[in-house]
Amino acid sequence: MTNWRAIPTIIRHAICLLLLAGSSVLAAAARNTADAGVVRCENGAVVSVNAYASEIGVQTLQRGGSAVDAAVATAFALAVTYPVAGNIGGGGYMLVVPRDGAGSVAFDFREVAPAAAGRDTFVQKSGRTPHRRVGVPGTVRGLALAHQRLGKLPWRELVLPAVQVARGGFELDAAVATDLNKVLAGSDKEQFAALHRTFGRADTRPWRAGDRLVQGELADVLTRIADHGADGFYTGAVAQLIAAEMQRGGGLVTEADLAAYRPIVREPVRASYRGCEILAVPPSSSGGTTLAEELNILETFDLRSRGRWSAETLHLMIESMRRAYRDRAAYLGDPSMTTIPGKPLEKAYARQLAATIDPNRATPSIELAGDIKITTESEQTTHLSVIDGDRTAVSLTYTLESGWGSRVVVPGGGFLLNDEMNDFNWLPGVTNTSGRVGTPPNDVAPGKRMLSSMCPVVVRRDGRTLLITGSPGGRTIINTVLCMVVNVVDFDMEITSAVDAPRLHHGWFPDLVRIEPALLEDHPAAIERLREIGHKFAPKPAQQGDAHSIWIDPKTNEIVAAADRRTSGSAAGY
Repeated sequence: MTNWRAIPTIIRHAICLLLLAGSSVLAAAARNTADAGVVRCENGAVVSVNAYASEIGVQTLQRGGSAVDAAVATAFALAVTYPVAGNIGGGGYMLVVPRDGAGSVAFDFREVAPAAAGRDTFVQKSGRTPHRRVGVPGTVRGLALAHQRLGKLPWRELVLPAVQVARGGFELDAAVATDLNKVLAGSDKEQFAALHRTFGRADTRPWRAGDRLVQGELADVLTRIADHGADGFYTGAVAQLIAAEMQRGGGLVTEADLAAYRPIVREPVRASYRGCEILAVPPSSSGGTTLAEELNILETFDLRSRGRWSAETLHLMIESMRRAYRDRAAYLGDPSMTTIPGKPLEKAYARQLAATIDPNRATPSIELAGDIKITTESEQTTHLSVIDGDRTAVSLTYTLESGWGSRVVVPGGGFLLNDEMNDFNWLPGVTNTSGRVGTPPNDVAPGKRMLSSMCPVVVRRDGRTLLITGSPGGRTIINTVLCMVVNVVDFDMEITSAVDAPRLHHGWFPDLVRIEPALLEDHPAAIERLREIGHKFAPKPAQQGDAHSIWIDPKTNEIVAAADRRTSGSAAGY
């Protein structure tokens, strides 16, 4: 790895100026911040949580890159500009759908459990340290595999813009400044010394919008990845840095784990809903299968005649969520280690479930437990959507798991590691009414992919892409996407209204409906009716998801990219 600090300061500054002078990324992104929201265009678009990243993605398209190239470049940029969830130390899923839908593919680059992990690794609380929560990262190899299969531009060209932004620094928006201040204030300076060194200010004052964050160590690592491909992360100097930090903190990830990691190419989940084709990611993510089951249940009812915000529609959505999430707990896990039945995707099974919904009564979740023994023992991700001039669609969701992941920053590397081991069932056999799941399909095992809720989706109608969407939000992700699909397909909402519309979530257990404040404020009669028939609501309404989406106008073929205003976000197109 280049020893950047060994180069004289004046030469380092000159190199940075030359790099940035040759790129319009920073200036264009600064301009785009004011326009963040909605972009209408003809050729291609990117929408993500950060203006710099979206602009880098669109410039990739303008240089002749594919939608996959743009997604890769955007993802690396987010690792710099949105450190709360953008990453090289985490994992995720990329769904790629060509214009005609043929040859659609899902890239599974979910993290895996280290070889030293076992079923009882987290049974004792003493084993639940930040370092032991780290899974073997998948992001870099996953992006590299997608590029190898479907990229057009040289790999190095896709990574260097992120290097430039990390080396030269970028201006923080209000959301990232707030996130930085929160994580620094909430993290012990001794335990998370590298986090404070990497993201803290030398003058110790809080970060403010407009401040510049420079990440030289991360730029060095990204340069190595640009020059050596994924091996620049999984072997050699960077792998040694990761393994050394794991050993120092009692973590389980080793150099051998890193060298052995491989992403997987999978067939997407394909479902139908009211004449539309739904393409989504399969297990190891639960997203596509659970969404398909929910939609299959809802398809047996005429939602349009009931109205989008009627108590009847909301009741049916909640009940479909409740049943599909029960099956998520019962059946879904890493398909290499779990036999997953086909019935969650079957229309006939969905009709059976739909028949159990009482229109005038909320089903207590305990009644759906079946053979799952219920005991009495007492979220950050990011999504981006891309479409290119060939109308190839990419929906990509990746994560560190919690906001800022494990909060473990690799010394000398300047990047955060995930805490994805959280997504396994820590206590085998313990499934309770508070929401803990302990069913066998997602028990910890060496080399196993932990179950995810990530749900990147492409919706097609009449042989063309209609909607590209997805979201962060932990277990709420699937239901954020469900709300998006219902808004667009059942109720013909234009994309900004569909993204802005209030959302709700039910995850089987806890037996509570989560709603956004706008739903309570704008439709109090419907919420009161839901209470009357037995639905219980979380005590405090909260924002749900961050669905940066792209819609293709079926009449004009115009691309409309819409950022979710629940957080920072930026749409860019040309």
